[in-house]
Amino acid sequence: MDNPGDLTNMLVWIITFVIFLSVFLPQMFKIMREYERGVVFRLGKYQSTKGPGLIILIPFIDKIERVDLRVLTINVERQEVITKDNVTVNVDAITFFRVVDAERAVIQVERYIAATSMFAQTTLRSVLGQFELDDLLAQRDKINKQIQDIIDKHTDPWGIKVVSVEVKDVILPESMKRAMARQAESERDRRAKIINAQGEFEAATKLVEAGKMIEKTPTALQLRYLQTMVELSDENSTFTFVPLPMDFLESFRPKNKVD
Repeated sequence: MDNPGDLTNMLVWIITFVIFLSVFLPQMFKIMREYERGVVFRLGKYQSTKGPGLIILIPFIDKIERVDLRVLTINVERQEVITKDNVTVNVDAITFFRVVDAERAVIQVERYIAATSMFAQTTLRSVLGQFELDDLLAQRDKINKQIQDIIDKHTDPWGIKVVSVEVKDVILPESMKRAMARQAESERDRRAKIINAQGEFEAATKLVEAGKMIEKTPTALQLRYLQTMVELSDENSTFTFVPLPMDFLESFRPKNKVD
């Protein structure tokens, strides 16, 4: 160790070894998380899909593509859609999907996330254009399921499973909002008039039934008269109108003499 040349050679070997480790170790060992898979290519040819855990590779010969198997989300940007009844609305949505086959997701399509997003946008416009505005607002679940089935069928060869599609917002033009508000107000007025008419009809029906009952049972009229007297006596009023049955006045009429 006293020889400076030996010390220099040792330092060179140590530096070389450190460089070797710093360059080759990251190329040889990869760690895949539980939700990740590694698609390995050897000299450009598909070799295998590995993971999770520690993966050993041949440096500079094996290349790896990481694929996330968790459920991913795509926000479908807001876009104009013309409905079946020629109403222009702005609609946006969100798509939930996950990779079920890492090999196909890497090999069959370039940038599977971007490809799924673009297809979701075109499918959204195509499907919503088949519905009228009222159906678009009322049948949201049916529309979501239809869009999901179409996208899932198209992305299945890519190894992608579409979990669900949700149409978030349907923004109407201001003129359409005002027209719908007027329509809703007219509908409320119509229902109020129908309810009022039904109430008057039921009240008139009850009055007719009461009249028939009084006609058959005159005592009921006397009972109603007494009840009215009690109600009037409870009121704080200066004048009191007392109803008298017509039969009460019969005793005051002069009797016709019979010759």
